[in-house]
Amino acid sequence: MIQDVYKNEMELSFDAISDNEAFARVAVAAFVARLDPTMEELSDIKTAVSEAVTNAIIHGYGNIYGYVRAGGKRPPDAEIHPGKVSVYCLLEKDLLHIRISDQGVGIENIEQAMEPLFTTRPELERSGMGFAFMEAFMDDLEVESRPGQGTTVRMTKKMGVGDWIDSEE
Repeated sequence: MIQDVYKNEMELSFDAISDNEAFARVAVAAFVARLDPTMEELSDIKTAVSEAVTNAIIHGYGNIYGYVRAGGKRPPDAEIHPGKVSVYCLLEKDLLHIRISDQGVGIENIEQAMEPLFTTRPELERSGMGFAFMEAFMDDLEVESRPGQGTTVRMTKKMGVGDWIDSEE
């Protein structure tokens, strides 16, 4: 059952490297844990956060190291570009707002980037489903981007929509 929470927020900033994608996913999951989310809600949130952070790292900064297999060796084109990814979460009663942003290269054509199966990194075997997953697993998705200035992804999820399961017992 959702407790009556007026407002709670947190913010993280970390290096744009693949190791931190799992950290962001777990940190957001821990942040919402006090609301006793269903396994489905938790999985949806973690997947959406993972996709947004991975997009920032790979597409925003071009940091592919950690996302390709090269026999345990760092690929020669896997330069680590400096940059930060920011994750901000706000809980307002039963609404979770997530903002993930970077100061990377930005997106030229947001509409095209959000098309299922579209990817700018096919050589990394990227599926092009990141935005589609975010849209499917969250209740609201907004993407803002400016070439050369970075991208911000805003997502919202209403928590506690699975409470009907408990009421049948």
